[in-house]
Amino acid sequence: MTFDYSAILSSRAAAAASPWKGYPPYHFVGGNIDEPTVPSEALAEAVKKVLLAEGHDMAKYGMESGPQGYLPLRQFICDNLKRCAAMKVSPDEVLVTTGSLQAMDLVNAALLEPGDVVVLEGANYGGALSRLRKLGVDFVGVDLDEGGMRMDSLRDTMEALKADGRKPKMIYTIPTVQNPTGTVMSTERRLEMLEIARDYDVPIFEDDCYADLIWEGERPPAIYSLDTDGRVIYCATFSKTIAPALRVGYIVAPWTVLKHIMPLKTDGGSGALEQMVLAEYLPSNFERHVNGLLPMLKEKAEAMTQSLDEHFGASADYIKPIGGIYIWVTLPDMVDTRKLSAAAAAAGVALNPGPEWSVDGEANKHRMRLCFGHPSVENIKEGIAKLADVCHREFGVPLRSGNVHRG
Repeated sequence: MTFDYSAILSSRAAAAASPWKGYPPYHFVGGNIDEPTVPSEALAEAVKKVLLAEGHDMAKYGMESGPQGYLPLRQFICDNLKRCAAMKVSPDEVLVTTGSLQAMDLVNAALLEPGDVVVLEGANYGGALSRLRKLGVDFVGVDLDEGGMRMDSLRDTMEALKADGRKPKMIYTIPTVQNPTGTVMSTERRLEMLEIARDYDVPIFEDDCYADLIWEGERPPAIYSLDTDGRVIYCATFSKTIAPALRVGYIVAPWTVLKHIMPLKTDGGSGALEQMVLAEYLPSNFERHVNGLLPMLKEKAEAMTQSLDEHFGASADYIKPIGGIYIWVTLPDMVDTRKLSAAAAAAGVALNPGPEWSVDGEANKHRMRLCFGHPSVENIKEGIAKLADVCHREFGVPLRSGNVHRG
């Protein structure tokens, strides 16, 4: 007889859908990147060099750098943020985390209680929404346009909450290459967001995980860099530039708040070897490495938009990406991307249904997120053709006409 755990599982226990069976042939989900771009040889050299120099220091939790993370890596983070995001911070204001998801969990744990209100973009990172939902937090969506979160909608939302006697605990935003829409918020909007946050006396949690991956236009300064009263908490990651599986992210915050976040990190410290290797590799290579990624990502984005145009025609509406690894696609109202996702999976195509990436799921059931970071150009072309065939079979969309090629 096998022991039955079902009666003693905690209320927090969930269940995986099924054992892992590998990636599907056309994998347009997840924040994966192009495998050949991982600088494995250079990282291998960095591993050897840093282990020989400092490997014995791993005998101590935190090595010689303490609980905030490996000091040379924190110093690089500060230098790089100054160069790229106009942020002036010290290593004492940086906490290295096990990916940006841990950063999000730590900030949420420090600020939020069940019943609290968070204001965020109406289309948003599914991981952020699921975490807020688990915490029992009420999240309120703000409309977006081609410039990201609309400030008129943000002010209206804040005023409506005030009228109801509800004060948000924070504004959560992905201002640079927003997930899933790919929009980039202008400097003017960032300043206006800070003004609104001051008017309603709330902090801002700035998620900048994709900001390095802009290939058109200038990267705006981080909201954190424009802040004058210490109300912005910032997080980012090396997952989208170096390798997702390294699981190295970080929080930047004034010490007044960071000192409350640090005790919540109860894992004994993020992996030392990953931090040491990155600190060895990044100072001489990061800028060149990222500059090499951008033309490749641009080519993949163009392959995906061209394939959508070819196979879906006017049935697929989207904002052309100028950075990142995602595209947010709007299909006709009769399409339910939850059903499309299930049907497409049977054909080997994986996509993210819109309701999983939006505050108002039903209003976004005809939208989907497609990720182009990992698949090859040819794989993108083949996969979108297959997806169009499935969509036509299930919903009659796209219409088969002379100007829409059937793959």
